[in-house]
Amino acid sequence: MKPLETAERALATVPAGVEAQATVIAERSLLLRFADSRPTQATAVDDLEVEVTALRDGHAGAAVTNATDAESLRRCTASAVAAAEAAVHLGAPGPFPGLPTPAPARGHDGYDEATAALEAARGGQALQAAFDAAGQVGAEAHGIWTAGEIETAIASTAGVAASDRVTDAFMKVVAVAPSGRSGYAAQTAVAGERLDPAEITARATGKAMATGGEATLGPGEHTVVLERHAVAELLAFLGSLALNGLAFAEDRSALSGRLGSRVAAARVNLADSPRYPGTLPRAFDAEGVPKAPLALIQDGVARAVVHDSRSAALCGTASTGHALAPGGAPDGPAPTNLVLIGGGAEDESALCRTIERGIYVTRLWYVNAVRPKETLVTGVTRDGTFLIEDGEVTRPLADLRLTDSVLGILGRVEELSADSALTGTSEFYGRRFATGVVAPALRAGAVRFTA
Repeated sequence: MKPLETAERALATVPAGVEAQATVIAERSLLLRFADSRPTQATAVDDLEVEVTALRDGHAGAAVTNATDAESLRRCTASAVAAAEAAVHLGAPGPFPGLPTPAPARGHDGYDEATAALEAARGGQALQAAFDAAGQVGAEAHGIWTAGEIETAIASTAGVAASDRVTDAFMKVVAVAPSGRSGYAAQTAVAGERLDPAEITARATGKAMATGGEATLGPGEHTVVLERHAVAELLAFLGSLALNGLAFAEDRSALSGRLGSRVAAARVNLADSPRYPGTLPRAFDAEGVPKAPLALIQDGVARAVVHDSRSAALCGTASTGHALAPGGAPDGPAPTNLVLIGGGAEDESALCRTIERGIYVTRLWYVNAVRPKETLVTGVTRDGTFLIEDGEVTRPLADLRLTDSVLGILGRVEELSADSALTGTSEFYGRRFATGVVAPALRAGAVRFTA
């Protein structure tokens, strides 16, 4: 039975007069882990989950089941309704305005038949290519290869009846040299055939095997070149901290009261663009609202934040199609297709040429928010940090702790590379929901390092 048919069967168990949404998510995925240039773990997921969300007086109650027989669906719905009614008895009406009415969603190119076939042999071939490439230079390869197919179906009492299929593939390699130095590279795509394991590994080993004595720098402000992995990490935090409509409504966002004001350098243009080439597109959000492009920062000026139905109601506007859960996720909505437009530099080398002394950062690790409303975050450079001297990357640099405001860094952007690429994630702790950021590398001045 198709997921949409199952969603409609679940919706049919909702009592008369109750507003509700049934969501069915079917996942099929493979994941291979490797370390020391040998396989260490293999998992295969084939799962179908039914979630019923019921609404009462602005409160949402939800229940989930993996069983699709009539009695299990009925019990799931009853539990969702009971949860919503229990919330009503706690006091004031809830913040959810009701389910959105249906609207047509555009198609996308986010599904690849060959990737959906999930042939384990392809994963094995990818690992072998990584092992061979690392072995050629005497390094070890560690990392992940994964591919998945997700079908999402939504049926609601408001009239939504929609289904969407997507695929994603990801590979990351952390290369470790005999010296103990490490290098990182990764690639994300809709189609597994677009991943190039040997090229990914070559980029990682190139950093791990870099020669020269390790330099050190003390705390202070430095000009930096951030690879797209580091840029994407910072933009993802900007999405959750500042571009989140619930944080905006509750005056917890750095953009609260600042739409229409300059918040970044004039060359910064950031949007949520689900149909931009190279993204991981979806047709609609978790409430069935169609995805559409949304300009967030234009020429350095804040233009919008993203909304689900709940945050939109608090701000007196409409959902922008960014719900992460029906009824609103606890932390609010988030952009899932961030795109930062590139600039005029040919590549990372060109970004380095004007720097007398600075830092080249491959990626940031263990990033956490320090003061969310200021977008102040802290994280450690990792797997490829280098010293820039007289316009060139010269030698490895001991890792440093970056502690700065994301908007502050964007405000000090001097140039961006012309080429952009999708940076995604493979760390699915629960339901698979692949997202990514399309970003170029960038050069920024006076970035603060605290240790």
